[in-house]
Amino acid sequence: MSFDYKRMIKFEYNIGDKEKNYRMAVGGVLLAISIFSAKIILLVLGLILVATGYSGWCPVYSGFHKNTRDAGSDSAAG
Repeated sequence: MSFDYKRMIKFEYNIGDKEKNYRMAVGGVLLAISIFSAKIILLVLGLILVATGYSGWCPVYSGFHKNTRDAGSDSAAG
């Protein structure tokens, strides 16, 4: 398994709907915890999870040629 840096900067939707929901939920929880515990690492991880969940694109998944988005979920809303 090799990591492709050139593919990493190419924007492709590669996160499925179920994983988007998980990322948004876990990211929101981490953001809430970071407010009360004042942990910067939780804040950063929460922001990353929320951003990748909202956009539907993960640069690490692109680099490793991973795609959790199934072919049937190519809706305009999603």
